Amino acid sequence: MKNKFTLLLLFFFSCALTVFSENYPYRSDVLWFTVPNHSNWLYKTGEKASVEVQFLKYGIPQDGVKVNYELGGDMMPADETGSITLKNGKGVVNIGTMKSPGFRDCRLTATINGKTYKHHVKVGFSPEKLTPYTKLPKDFKQFWNEQLEISSKFPLKYTKEFCKEYSTDKIDCYLVKLQLNSRNQSIYGYLFYPKKKGNFPVVLCPPGAGIKTIKEPLRHKYYTENDFIRFEFEIHGLNPQMSNEEFNEISSAFNGSENGYLTNGLDNKNNYYMKRVYLACTKSIDFLTSLPEWDGKNVVVQGGSQGGALSLITAGLDKRVTACVANHPALSDMAGYKAGRAGGYPHFFRNSKDMDTPEKINTMSYYDVVNFAREITCPTYITWGYNDDVCPPTTSYIVYNLMSCPKEALITPINEHWTSDDTEYGHMLWIKNHLK
Repeated sequence: MKNKFTLLLLFFFSCALTVFSENYPYRSDVLWFTVPNHSNWLYKTGEKASVEVQFLKYGIPQDGVKVNYELGGDMMPADETGSITLKNGKGVVNIGTMKSPGFRDCRLTATINGKTYKHHVKVGFSPEKLTPYTKLPKDFKQFWNEQLEISSKFPLKYTKEFCKEYSTDKIDCYLVKLQLNSRNQSIYGYLFYPKKKGNFPVVLCPPGAGIKTIKEPLRHKYYTENDFIRFEFEIHGLNPQMSNEEFNEISSAFNGSENGYLTNGLDNKNNYYMKRVYLACTKSIDFLTSLPEWDGKNVVVQGGSQGGALSLITAGLDKRVTACVANHPALSDMAGYKAGRAGGYPHFFRNSKDMDTPEKINTMSYYDVVNFAREITCPTYITWGYNDDVCPPTTSYIVYNLMSCPKEALITPINEHWTSDDTEYGHMLWIKNHLK
């Protein structure tokens, strides 16, 4: 199957049919428009890029405004600075080029009446040729097969409690506590069933990063309303019915830059915190495929950011997965900073100390999305944006480039670390079109 790229081209201006990057915050007096001179924001290495900058206040072009700019690689320090003065609210910044595949970031600031406004836009240079820094360990498959074998020996144990507050006339919701191992470690999740009788596909939804409750459990109720069983879970063994205050206290105590769960045990691949999390995903599939209401054919994983990473990882680990959807996946080529370019969230080499050791880099390679992406065989759909500084486009392209499974991408250049409601609903429609 040929790779399918769908470009979501947003914000047309005038008749030029040119795509804009727009910072459009709610009730803001100011708008930025940034217009790359290639409408898809992509260039070949060696090609020169430029961006037209527009700055409006109350919708009026601001003449004479000085705009300072910094240019640098994706998530890298600036290698060039300068300024332009806007005429009739417009000016052009020459972004330059790249000799190697990657992304270049144009970071803009303007000060009006003592207040500084910021914006940025990234453009890509032959990103389809990006390759990972992260190496594939020789015993990668052996290591994970051993972990899966150990996990499989623990019997399926869970409790299920009806949740009236998240049930509707079409949906029944249950709070599930799923035990993972003999050490009594567990995860919690909300399980949603269609009220009508029948057998249905199952969708596993891992969470984004952090120690927090499950956000707005009914926000994706349309999955269950469209005849899916959906299991949305947390990874830390914390009851999502706790208050936000309790979650904040736990996060403050156990999720700082010096003691966060994503660095916990990183010196040794056998002791790393995320080993239990990855196995929790496959144990969740054990649970879902044990349900008498499962259709016996379809197992889908779907998530964004850390959840996108865990979706791809689960698809690579567990061949029962029949379809995968991931937004801007985290945990991707995490050691990429060693190559002098962006690495994936959690940006160990920017946000944490003492990460550059052989032991930690070795452990990262066993847990990096890039090495699971090579193992995915089911149809997979990935969404990412170019302006994302949490899960940068460099790392999303690397993951996508590695996959040899049937794959599609929805690329939304303007997006930072978010997806629209329409895009998320589109994920469910894509899944429906890929059911067995």
